[in-house]
Amino acid sequence: LIEVGAHDILVVHLGMSGSVRLIDTNTKDTPQKHDHMVIALRGGGQVIYNDPRRFGMVFLTKRKEWQDHDAFSRLGPEPLGNEFSAQILAHRLKNKKTSIKQALLDQHVVVGVGNIYACEALFDAGIHPETPACDIGIKKLEVLVRAIKEVLHKAIAAGGSTLKDYKHADGSLGYFQHQFSVYGRHGQPCPRCHDCTGIEKIVQSGRSTFFCPHQQKRAKLSS
Repeated sequence: LIEVGAHDILVVHLGMSGSVRLIDTNTKDTPQKHDHMVIALRGGGQVIYNDPRRFGMVFLTKRKEWQDHDAFSRLGPEPLGNEFSAQILAHRLKNKKTSIKQALLDQHVVVGVGNIYACEALFDAGIHPETPACDIGIKKLEVLVRAIKEVLHKAIAAGGSTLKDYKHADGSLGYFQHQFSVYGRHGQPCPRCHDCTGIEKIVQSGRSTFFCPHQQKRAKLSS
C-alpha cells in the first residue's frame, strides 16, 4: 500500500512474480524488460513496478475503502493466520464438488497457497489431489491445515521457491525447491515409500499436479 495524498491509497499487488524497485535521485536506473509502471516521486526518485507474468495488479482507491474493494472483499483467510482452521476450511468446502487441489488454489477458499505448496501439503496430508473437496472430513482437514501451515513455514524459512523468475528484492534466490517431496519430481522415487511406481503427474485446470499414488490413495475421506 502506498499513500497518495491525504485520502487515497495506491494498492500494488505483486502476484506471482511482481517486484518493485526503489530508485533514488542519485542512482541511474536501466529500464528492464517487463517494467510496466514508473511512479515519479515528488522529492525525486522513482518507484518502478515490474511483473514478468502479469498476474499482479495496481489500482487507486480511497484510504478507508481499500479492504472493501472487489479484489479483497471476498478473499478467504490467510493460511498462516489464526482464523485459518479445519472448521473454517470445512465451511468453505461444503458442497464444493471440485477437487481438493483446485479448491486450495481458489483464493475465495484460502489465499496464497499456490500450486507448488498445494501439491506439497496434499502429499504431507496423504490426500489424493483429485478427491472431491466436499468429501474430506474434519479429521483429515485438521491434518491438511497443519500440513499447509508447516509447508509454508518451511518455504518461508528457505526463502521461497525459485523455479523461473522468482527472486528477492536484493536479487537473491529462494531454496525451498531443493526440499520438494513431489512437485516437479515426475517419475522419481517417492521419498516415503519404496513399493510404488514413483511420483505421478496429472493436469488439473491447466496446472500441473504431482503426487504419490501410494501415499495419496483415491478414497472417500469422510471422517
